[in-house]
Amino acid sequence: MNYSNKFNFVKHRNIFFAISGILILAGIVTLLLFQMNYGVDFKAGTSIDVSVGQAITKEKAQEIYKGAGFDQTVTIGGANGDRVSTRFDEILGKEQVDKIKAAFEAPYKDKVSMEVNTVSPDIAKELAIKAIIGILIASVAISIYVSIRFEWRFAVAAIISILHDAFIVVAMFAIFRFEVDLPFVAAVLTTVGYSINDKIVIFDRIRENLRFAKLKTPEDLEKLVHDSTWQTMARNINTVLTVLIAAVCLFIFGSESIKLFALAKIIGLTSGAYSSICIASPLWYLLKRNSLGNKRKAAPAAAAKE
Repeated sequence: MNYSNKFNFVKHRNIFFAISGILILAGIVTLLLFQMNYGVDFKAGTSIDVSVGQAITKEKAQEIYKGAGFDQTVTIGGANGDRVSTRFDEILGKEQVDKIKAAFEAPYKDKVSMEVNTVSPDIAKELAIKAIIGILIASVAISIYVSIRFEWRFAVAAIISILHDAFIVVAMFAIFRFEVDLPFVAAVLTTVGYSINDKIVIFDRIRENLRFAKLKTPEDLEKLVHDSTWQTMARNINTVLTVLIAAVCLFIFGSESIKLFALAKIIGLTSGAYSSICIASPLWYLLKRNSLGNKRKAAPAAAAKE
């Protein structure tokens, strides 16, 4: 099939590089100025989940907290809307926790049960460090796999685009001040997994086409990458859409506790699909083009020696 009339992502690579560069730069500036909006998992604080045994409104829950002396934003969850979740930026003492429990027991009696989780500054710091290490280990492991399965140029293109996808998720959460917690880390790691899957599909087709290609000029290589991208386009789109629809449903219909996780997945999946086509393949093209140039220079030199 002739793909010459299709949009050439390789030819317009600089546009996509610039778009990604702007987003990444905006994320870096936001991180330097404001940092992430860390949840209780990554900063010292206390989280309290109260089950009252029956449906409760957000207004009623906030009224109870105000009666106990706390002006907090609450989240209603649970199968029957009977669970009140609250996050405190400070570590609450036993007296304060007992005061909150007593405030809920006044209207709901013995139906009240409470779960309290406290994160100390040391634990919060350790969790943040381990989250970063986990993402880096996953990226390095993927790079090693791709190097063995394909070649180093594919690995370099893959690792750069995967880190691009992970940072795009971080940048979006930093810019829009969404809360970052442990489920966010899970979403980033999921993004890394789906992202490499998209890239492997295109890279495998490029490798197959390389077996029968006679590459003499950069234009030949550009056509090979262009054709390989469009040959796998339908599969990539269908795969991403399947998972993206599930993530969107989680975001729309899921409970408040998983909405940000679903949002991070939506951003990551979208970025992964974009980078597979617009970043990873053009990066590999640039790396491979340089090797073609070296071969062309080496050929006349070898002929001259003969």
